[in-house]
Amino acid sequence: MNKKIVIVSGGELNEEFTLSVLREEAGCVIGVDRGMEFLYHHQIMPSYIVGDFDSVDQTIATYYRDETDVPIREFNPVKDASDTEIAIRLAMTLGCKEMIILGATGGRIDHLWANIQSLAIPFQAGVEAQILDPQNRIRLIDGDTVIKKDEAYGPFFSVFPLGAEVYHFNIEGAKYPLTDHILSPYDSLCVSNQWIEDEVKISFMNGIVILMETKDKGQD
Repeated sequence: MNKKIVIVSGGELNEEFTLSVLREEAGCVIGVDRGMEFLYHHQIMPSYIVGDFDSVDQTIATYYRDETDVPIREFNPVKDASDTEIAIRLAMTLGCKEMIILGATGGRIDHLWANIQSLAIPFQAGVEAQILDPQNRIRLIDGDTVIKKDEAYGPFFSVFPLGAEVYHFNIEGAKYPLTDHILSPYDSLCVSNQWIEDEVKISFMNGIVILMETKDKGQD
């Protein structure tokens, strides 16, 4: 099994961006619910399909069921996990070491937040996972992390604790440095920081931090 898996979920999918990522990361592709419609319309055959199919064109669902050999994991809409979480867990059982999740942003904010929280599942298993769209790269970090300016996804980065407060939190090499800070889920202090050195170093002792690298619309 390919060690890198791309999950195409049912949120907002920018056509040019999504096709570009799929071309670059050709390998195992999991279509998630309405994400399978994007794959169908662009003649991309998924390796697996998961979802409850409650928001899918049933003609397309029938095509995959009856005219292809794509393994389908279909679930009752009344279930205990989101479709994207189910796809993440499937990717892990397939032995992936890295996953890219497309279509996890846009539209409903509750779905976005559920998708961000679901990153903790691969993160805690040591699997590198990130949510991508044209303006954002979202991933989880712990311990010591270096983000290089020339590899950044955009000119801005923001950090938020996932869960409880993070103590002894430090940022070096940024426009707004921090030393021995308490990173709190109840303020917006750490939004829209920027590089002033070639590398930004983020360090903390305990906890999990959401790292978002971002750019404005139309910004390269």
